[in-house]
Amino acid sequence: MVVEFDTRRVKIQPLSLRVNNLGVDQVKPLEKKDVTLDAIFQVARRIMEARKKGGAVILMMGAHVIRSGVQRYIIDLMEKGMIDCVAVNGACVIHDFEFALAGGTTETVSRYITDGQFGFWRETAMINDIVADGAKNNMGLGESIGRYILENNLPHRDISLFSAGYRLGIPVTVHVGIGQDIVYQMPNCNGAAYGDTSYRDFLRFTQVMTGLENGVVMNFGSAVMAPEIYLKALSMVRNLAAQTNETLCRFTTLVCDLVDLPENWRKEPSPETPGYYFRPWKTMLVRTVKDGGESFYVNGRHDITVPQLWSALC
Repeated sequence: MVVEFDTRRVKIQPLSLRVNNLGVDQVKPLEKKDVTLDAIFQVARRIMEARKKGGAVILMMGAHVIRSGVQRYIIDLMEKGMIDCVAVNGACVIHDFEFALAGGTTETVSRYITDGQFGFWRETAMINDIVADGAKNNMGLGESIGRYILENNLPHRDISLFSAGYRLGIPVTVHVGIGQDIVYQMPNCNGAAYGDTSYRDFLRFTQVMTGLENGVVMNFGSAVMAPEIYLKALSMVRNLAAQTNETLCRFTTLVCDLVDLPENWRKEPSPETPGYYFRPWKTMLVRTVKDGGESFYVNGRHDITVPQLWSALC
């Protein structure tokens, strides 16, 4: 017989005992920056064109974007109507929620993994109950988190992407991988609720993708989640377009990351090279834009690229 781990046996401690590496004082204020990155300037122009032509503008991101303290820049772009959807991974939920609730987030893994305390924080486990309640009410995962933060007036809700999305009616979709985040360690985790709410978010993300013609898709720091859900959703919406003899090919992609790509990055890398397995390159910068789209790559930190994008747009 296959035996499962009993999560009821784990010890969970209050978040107040954890030393946070990041606090709200490290979330950056809105400040105009010089736009020194030409690709950022070019993408900002494409976003403005998308606003005029009705094309969707989608921001996809990994959790290090939140950890870089640029939330206010993203929220302001949402408030100004520059973004139609924000797609994130599961770790973004944790950092956003902990910031909103406790004013701090991020623990030193090497410190807490030694005695198995890493990730076992009582207040963070509240996320599981919020997701379970969202599933009961046919809500998306991001919608569930945003509603809770906003309606319960969490102390730092002003820097929450999820709260902003719920307040503005802009989908902040969460695309989880079961077991990848600390919430799955907790005894109150309901895997079915995560599957239900995250799949609903994927369908909402895909619905936004139906408007991608003349639009823009941006990926800040997500090497796996963003290119993979983008690829599947693009296939879905192109499937619909093909049925009515329409095309969905004229759009712009932007990838901002720290991977060193060669000058000819618009050419697909060879399967014999490590670069082939960096999914944003072959998927977002080459394969999906070859029929009429265009792509841009920026090697830069999020605390530089996001403020420059905001500055170019605002």
